[in-house]
Amino acid sequence: MMKFRFLIVFLGALAWSCHSTAPGDTINLAGDWAFKVDSLDQGEADEWFTQSFEETVSLPGSMATNGKGDNITLQTQWTGGIRNPEWYKDPNYAPYQPSGDSILFPFWLQPVKKYTGAAWYQREISIPDAWKGKTVLLNLERCHWESTVWVDEQKVGTQNSLSTAHQYDLTPYLTSGDHTLSIRIDNSIKVDVGENSHSISDHTQSNWNGMVGDIFLESRDQVYFSDIQLYPNTATQSVTVRGSIAHPATQEAPLQVTARMAGINFSQSFQEQSFTLETGEESTDFEIVYELGQEARLWDEFQPNLYEMSLMLEDGEERTEVMGFRKIAFKNRQFLINGRPSFLRGTLECAIFPETGYPPTDVDVWKEIFSTIQAHGLNHMRFHSWCPPEAAFRAADEMGVYLQVEAASWANQSTTLGDGKPVDQFVLDESERIVKAYGNHPSFIMMAYGNEPGGDHYSEFLADFVSNWKEKDNRQIYTSASGWPAIAENQFHVLPEPRIQAWGEELNSIINGQPPTTDYDFTDRMPEDTTAVVSHEIGQWCVYPDFKEIERYTGVLKANNFELFRKSLNEHQMGELAEDFLMASGKLQALCYKADIEGALRTKNQAGFQLLDLHDFPGQGTALVGVLNPFWEEKGYISPEEYSRFSNSTVPLVRLDRRIFVEGKTMEAEVEIAHFGQKAFQNVTPSWVLKDSAGKKVAEGQLEAQNIPLGNAIPLGSLTYTFEALNQPRKLVLEVTVGTFSNSWDLWVYPPSSATISSSEVRHVSTLDENTLNELQSGGTVLWSLGKGQVAPDKGGEVGVGFSSIFWNTAWTDNQKPHTLGILCDPEHPALQQFPTEFHSNWQWWDAMNHSDVVNLNELSDEIQPIVRVIDDWVTNRSLGLVFEAKVGEGKLLISGIDLTNQMSQRPEARQLLQSLISYMESDAFNPSVELSPDQLLSIQK
Repeated sequence: MMKFRFLIVFLGALAWSCHSTAPGDTINLAGDWAFKVDSLDQGEADEWFTQSFEETVSLPGSMATNGKGDNITLQTQWTGGIRNPEWYKDPNYAPYQPSGDSILFPFWLQPVKKYTGAAWYQREISIPDAWKGKTVLLNLERCHWESTVWVDEQKVGTQNSLSTAHQYDLTPYLTSGDHTLSIRIDNSIKVDVGENSHSISDHTQSNWNGMVGDIFLESRDQVYFSDIQLYPNTATQSVTVRGSIAHPATQEAPLQVTARMAGINFSQSFQEQSFTLETGEESTDFEIVYELGQEARLWDEFQPNLYEMSLMLEDGEERTEVMGFRKIAFKNRQFLINGRPSFLRGTLECAIFPETGYPPTDVDVWKEIFSTIQAHGLNHMRFHSWCPPEAAFRAADEMGVYLQVEAASWANQSTTLGDGKPVDQFVLDESERIVKAYGNHPSFIMMAYGNEPGGDHYSEFLADFVSNWKEKDNRQIYTSASGWPAIAENQFHVLPEPRIQAWGEELNSIINGQPPTTDYDFTDRMPEDTTAVVSHEIGQWCVYPDFKEIERYTGVLKANNFELFRKSLNEHQMGELAEDFLMASGKLQALCYKADIEGALRTKNQAGFQLLDLHDFPGQGTALVGVLNPFWEEKGYISPEEYSRFSNSTVPLVRLDRRIFVEGKTMEAEVEIAHFGQKAFQNVTPSWVLKDSAGKKVAEGQLEAQNIPLGNAIPLGSLTYTFEALNQPRKLVLEVTVGTFSNSWDLWVYPPSSATISSSEVRHVSTLDENTLNELQSGGTVLWSLGKGQVAPDKGGEVGVGFSSIFWNTAWTDNQKPHTLGILCDPEHPALQQFPTEFHSNWQWWDAMNHSDVVNLNELSDEIQPIVRVIDDWVTNRSLGLVFEAKVGEGKLLISGIDLTNQMSQRPEARQLLQSLISYMESDAFNPSVELSPDQLLSIQK
């Protein structure tokens, strides 16, 4: 047995590289490669590795980035589920398809070219004489999916990781001089990880074929470090190093082994230490413990302090790894990161990269992405059913972003987990590869098998999965899956219950079924156990497509879905409203996200949330759920500064049991805070101010000076204010400030009025009868207010109207309600002069939307321009009127889809709107120009 002696040194700052070698030790294989498609899968049998190929491609890259593959037609075989396989017959899509074989695909971004199967990549390599006696490794970063390698006529092997680099030892196959390197890449599904898994699916990144990261040959000494895993311990101020040395028996004498460690972004030195190891014959596993002797600087979102450790053999072999000191624990169902209560404010990354169709392997690109989420107040990213490349971990390490990684699978009822299928072993193997490749990164905080499992035995399988990993590696924390199950083995749960709109709730959710307040939380939606809960995929609030975005798609994926939706909008005579639809629905979308996030922050001891999403998800029917587009760019209706007021490490909050008030009544608000900053606040004085819509102060005050600990649901005090009787409807804004953090809430105050509002000039009816029609024909003035369930299905009654934006999208939720995206109106229209409003939905419209049907104006007249329009789903693009007017014979008619008749004593918003509409109808401004016949009107009512 041989003995190796290790010497560890902590020095000053070093250049950061995850693996460093001396110059000349690598041969970069980026560039032109010979190429051939193997669509019949005959290349191996016909020994293509002995042949030359005529076509060329550029690597790193994919077939698509090289313009290779097939055109998209109705016969294209997709990797990803399609809810309606005969979508092209759907009347919402069929009229807008181009002639010929080309299509406009509605459900996700459409690739220019697509290919599924085997393809061959080949090039000549020259091995220098200086590499004689060395170990030669081939590194293929981010293959998609299965790779098989030949050197000349010798087959080296096959690998199939979706998450880590494919690395081959070519030493036995190489001599100095020229050789032919042939690589077969097959992107067909060899192991069914789930066709919708974002690791392979066309829904997002596309199922591409190629190699897109670092491609190189590397010369290593015969004796080299084949693995280094670092286990920092904040309690003992030490680092345990576990690793492997390959081929130690080839050395004739014991080796001198040294190591060095240093701070990357700061200067810190430590004493040298040495170790002696007993070694084996072909490989040696070793474990050493380095004692720092002084306190380490900790890594977290506020101070991402990094160290790097370099281990060196005496002949020059060197391996460098980055690490950070951090400790993750739990208390009162919340995360403790380095002993500090922490709240995960996360978003998803579902492998959405339209330019290339595959994830970037460049650190700077990931830094831009993480800078964007941090600007919106977030500190966490979940990778839904995939694992990012090395570059993402490096960027997150530097920036203090917490990552949740998944083992490349989204099993479901057809791709079951735990039933002994190949996916079970793949998940186990892939998780091993992921932890080995990325486990040293401090940003790698959390791991799950994947997303929302299916089958009869997934709970048992995942219980073993979590238990094994908890025992094997304590650097990460583990959960079974995102979504479910909440099993006892989980260190944390990711569950869908704590949110204001769940799949299937439709109009019965918190946001759609309960009058607007700010005092709800999700305490009663938590499981009975005491495990920390991160809410799963909250949000999913849609916005109308931004058709300006179409020209942004200059790469391999095109927004042909947007082209289809734009054609539909133009066909429905509303093309000029596209930008207004975007901005109005965007304001509602932002409002919905604020309500969702604040509910989570108010929930005592909730551990965090994961948004779906901060940016759009272009798949699964086109889910436009982001305030940012797929390129992480703003859409124009909310800034990062505005967003981070309600999504941040510190967020002031209020609990109000209503947002609508009557003059003379008193507002009572309980003020609290969610504070997960770097440290507690000392002697801070919270303040509040009430402003009118012009920004003028109406009232202001301060709460008691106090110390504020870390945590949430921390009471700061209460405030009261009695609204002055001005006989003036108005919007007010309540703002609370704590230190440098502010948050605000819109309120409305209306003059008191009786439940019955009448007019000698206007007849108010809830149904049309013969007498009313006769009165109209002879010159009468009529207000016709309908209400929910009162409009005929074919005239708009089939439209599910709710307050919120569309949840996910109608194409992928079996047409779940609501079907609409809020209102659009002109705030200056005289009909709304006594009902203060913006051009978009705000909380004062909740009552109206909750008590209304819309009228499909396409069924009446394309000339009608409604006073208040409801924005339809982009799939159907109906012209929907909520309040509109018409001429009937000699008379004038105002039609309200809103019930302005029933329960008016309990509905101050409805009373105020009714007052405003009647005042308008009594004025000279009420002069409808578009005429409707009695038969048209009678067809509206159910």
